[in-house]
Amino acid sequence: MPRTPGRTLGARRRRPAVLAMAVALIAAGGLGGAVLYNSTGQRVSVLALARDVSWGTTLTEEDLVVVRIAGDPALKPLDAADRSKAIGMRATTDLHRGGLLTKADLAQSLVLGPTQLLVGVSAKRTQLPATRLLPGMPVIVVYTADGAKTESLAATVYTVGRVESDGSLVFDAVVGAADAGRLAAWVASGRIQVVVAPRTADAAPAAGAPAPGAPAAGAPTPGAPTPGTPTPGAPTAGAPAAGTPAAGRPGTPAPAGTGGA
Repeated sequence: MPRTPGRTLGARRRRPAVLAMAVALIAAGGLGGAVLYNSTGQRVSVLALARDVSWGTTLTEEDLVVVRIAGDPALKPLDAADRSKAIGMRATTDLHRGGLLTKADLAQSLVLGPTQLLVGVSAKRTQLPATRLLPGMPVIVVYTADGAKTESLAATVYTVGRVESDGSLVFDAVVGAADAGRLAAWVASGRIQVVVAPRTADAAPAAGAPAPGAPAAGAPTPGAPTPGTPTPGAPTAGAPAAGTPAAGRPGTPAPAGTGGA
């Protein structure tokens, strides 16, 4: 005898629309995920640094390289099509190899601050360090005055000229407006020496200021007695020396008669 299907099986066979809707939803979800992946994973060609570039340096063809990265609205590097525009512009900060190049990293020319001036420094080969000067490099110009007295002034290299056949060089140095005249006078005298300073070093002390740890002019040396303070064991002014009788007191008579005076 054939068996009549149960009510549960009959109910499942009456819902083919639900199955079709589930399949349609799964397909739509997969299609949406694929579209989202393609939109976020799209790769674009942008500019990056092929080598380190210091502040103020003019970019050349060898400094740039084209790389492909995933598009991201948070990243705004220069497009590879802007390569010709970037060449010839100056770096506004120290750029490092592998970093993406942005619009803020470039400028047509560097702008000085309101209290800064440019001073041309002409130096002979023996007055320059062996390290090649680069824009943005901190230096200290040391001046030897009469009597072997030295003064120093901190500056930053702005641009570097061409090295002459005798090794001499002219570079522009950025200094404060108050120090520009002094540096120009030093350069005119020809008695200078250019010293490369570390980037992390603080500004050089002002001319005539004591070196760190040295006592100021007129200050007592540690351990030395202060003027007006009596030295231990020394007689006080107006006091008789040891063994001298005080004023108004008779001296102690010497013992008499110890043999043949």
